Amino acid sequence: VWDRIKEVNCEKGIFWTDDPREAVKGADVVVTDTWISMGQEHEKAQRLKDFNGFQVTEKLCKEGGANPNWKFLHCLPRKEHEVDDEVFHGPRSLVFPEAENRKWTIMAMFDQLFGHWKL
Repeated sequence: VWDRIKEVNCEKGIFWTDDPREAVKGADVVVTDTWISMGQEHEKAQRLKDFNGFQVTEKLCKEGGANPNWKFLHCLPRKEHEVDDEVFHGPRSLVFPEAENRKWTIMAMFDQLFGHWKL
């Protein structure tokens, strides 16, 4: 993927970091994904070790310099080691509207692929 990004000359605004504070600097939206997907359960201990310090929290985003009105997204299902309750259930979280939008996108794809529904 990175080779293709460089090939189309889009790498200028992208940077790599292993510092979560640096990653959220100036962020309007902070997004995380599930750390352990189905089929990766045998990797759980190593992944939790590798992602230690990356849990999305108010403290992380404040220390890292995220924009004051930053919002949070997550694809679900969520685990507490990925994002704390304060952020996940708080006013910054847009995870449930995000999930609803995904539902309607999937429904539209089903309709397109499998036939038109008369509602």
